[in-house]
Amino acid sequence: MTFRPSVAVFDYGIGNLRSAQKALEFAGAEAFLTDDKSILEEADGVVLPGVGAFGRCAEALVESDLFVLAASMAEKAASGGKPFLGICVGMQLLYKGSDESVGVNGLGILNSQVKAIEGDVKIPQMQWNELKCDFTHPMLKGIEKNPWVYFVHGYSAPKTKESIAFCDYGTEVNAAVAVNNLWATQFHPEKSGETGIAILRNFLSLLESDRS
Repeated sequence: MTFRPSVAVFDYGIGNLRSAQKALEFAGAEAFLTDDKSILEEADGVVLPGVGAFGRCAEALVESDLFVLAASMAEKAASGGKPFLGICVGMQLLYKGSDESVGVNGLGILNSQVKAIEGDVKIPQMQWNELKCDFTHPMLKGIEKNPWVYFVHGYSAPKTKESIAFCDYGTEVNAAVAVNNLWATQFHPEKSGETGIAILRNFLSLLESDRS
């Protein structure tokens, strides 16, 4: 029987979380939405999606009593523990905070501040854009050359040593980061066609290797 890794998607009442669940299922996971802490802790990997405003997403995590657990799981993933994938605002939440919602704390795993996209461009970026990637990283292994993915955002984290992909949009915009088993994308893999599914399958491969 083919191994289907279990992936728990944080269900904290924000946006269309089910699209991430469906894409993970298509990629080969046994995926489910849950706010049950024991299920999140027992899954092979977890995913934190997010859409809309940084502050509202952070507050929703607090209101659903999942903020502390998300921070703990993200921190452990960054140290090589259970794989964790952040998507869109789910990536931004990994940082200390955001200029979009001054005074609201992020999970604080990555020591930078999310800021508004700079340059003479339409805000938000709501379009397909080409990724400039480190194709050697496991997140991006095997994807096609000059890949295009789908973005919806007006804020982004700065490019740092954790960045493994960016796109050009007025300036170089941080598109993906990785620290050990902590992966995150500013774009939406679940809306990015074959490239997005390939990235999700790479995440599932990380779960399989972590399990073995």
